[in-house]
Order: sequence, then C-alpha cells, then structure tokens
Amino acid sequence: MPELPEVEALAQFLRANATGAVVGRVDVVALSVLKTFDPPVTALQGRDVTGAGRWGKHLGLNCAGLWLITHLSRGGWLRWIDNPSGAPPKPGKGPLALRIHFFTPDGATPAIDLTEAGTKKRLAVWVTEDPQSVPGIEKLGPDALTVDEPQFAALLRGTSQRIKNALVDQVLIAGVGNAYSDEILHRAKLSPFATTAKLTDDEIARLYAAMRAELTDAVQRSVGQDAARLKGEKRSGMQVHARTGLPCPVCGDTVREVAYVDRSFQYCPTCQTGGKPLADRRMSRLLK
Repeated sequence: MPELPEVEALAQFLRANATGAVVGRVDVVALSVLKTFDPPVTALQGRDVTGAGRWGKHLGLNCAGLWLITHLSRGGWLRWIDNPSGAPPKPGKGPLALRIHFFTPDGATPAIDLTEAGTKKRLAVWVTEDPQSVPGIEKLGPDALTVDEPQFAALLRGTSQRIKNALVDQVLIAGVGNAYSDEILHRAKLSPFATTAKLTDDEIARLYAAMRAELTDAVQRSVGQDAARLKGEKRSGMQVHARTGLPCPVCGDTVREVAYVDRSFQYCPTCQTGGKPLADRRMSRLLK
C-alpha cells in the first residue's frame, strides 16, 4: 500500500509533470472505482491542471478548482504514460481502472493510469470541489509530518490500544500504514504490542522522533523519483518490514513475523522486545 512518503512523492511528481496541462479524455475502465457521480468525471475534461495535493494517504489532482481525489488502497498505483494508446481501453482487461489523457503546452499527449492489482478491488476515486467532502479525508487526524510532539503525546494519551494499531489509525494520525509503522517501531525500539496507555514520556518522545525521522528520510528518498520506481525505493529502505527470516541490519538477530488473516507485521526481538519472540498469530501478548 502506498503510504505518506510515496503519496507525497506522487503529488510532487504530478505538480512537476502535469501542472499546466489540459485534461483531455477520461477513460473509466472500472466503473466501481467512482464513488461520486455529481459532478461527473467528464467535468474534468478541458480544465487546466493547476496543482496536486495530499491528505494522509489520499492523492488529489487540482483541475482548475475541481479535484480528482484517489485513495490507492492496498493494490493501487499511479503510472505516468508518455505515449498512451489513442483507443479507449476495454473494461475487464488487466489492472487498469481509470486513465486521464492530457495535452501539454509543448504538444505532448501523456496520460496517467490508475491501476489496481489483486482480486480485492478497493481503489477509490472521487470528483469534488471540496476535498474535505471525501469521507476518508473528513475523518483524518493530524498529518504525521505536521503534528507536533505535545499534540502527538496527547493523542496517544487519549487512547488505549496497541501502539502498532494506534500508528495506523488514520483517525488518530494520518499517513502511516503497515510498512512504515513497522519501521518506526523498530527505530524507536518499541514492541508492536506495547499499549499506548502505558508508554512513558521517554518512550513517547522516542516514538515521535522515530516517526518524524523515518517518514522524512523516506520522503527525501522518494521525491524526485520516477513514479515507476517508487515501490522499489520504498522496499530498499526497509529494515524489518517484509524481511522475515533475514538478519536485522542493526543487531543481527533474525527478523520475526506476527501473521493475521489478511496481513502481517515484522519486528526484531533484540531491538524491540528484550529478546522475547511475540506470541504467535492471534495471541496478543509476549510469550512468558
């Protein structure tokens, strides 16, 4: 799933490459991705692209005051196509969900594709004059890169849940997903099963510093990359996430995993849990 650093990089990529272009034809390949119908997606046609924005993990393209907002979900992605086919794509063929054609000031005719891999189709697109009207954006907590430490501490003190769950709760803090929460907790040397209500002031300070450092580093690695390379860039910076069975780059211990029905997370016992493996799967306590 694209998280804050990748979505921020995509927003900056669109600002650099699409701003100043005029929207041409919009091909809706999978009608299910459209979550709004008024204004229609065809209302984007003929409008100048004036910018792009990010709200948590939501990405937006500003078309002269009318926004196309997307949430890429777990399997979605954005691709920039320099020379798209002139023929409308056929529904049901491949991962393509929506294509937007552009006319640039220099006469080029690129396009952006919104695609989604896998069988669970969750990619969503809204067309709106007000991004805050999108339900997911309306409910977002403060952004993980702009929240200050006192506010962050107050948010954690105001809830009682596992710290792993708190970091990915978009209503609490916006932008962090499964992968970067693993990396943040590893950097902060905290167990994913630690509870927010029991964190000390020092642990909250470490967690805040780790969150800011991890996301800032990832944004710096990602911004300026071609959209097609962002997934690889994300994987290259990971210390524990998706590295089950490999040595921790910090201490050399074996990276472990806790798996659930539809997702998993990774951690280092030596760095994060005092050397104790976390309980298997659905158990939610340290092995005694």
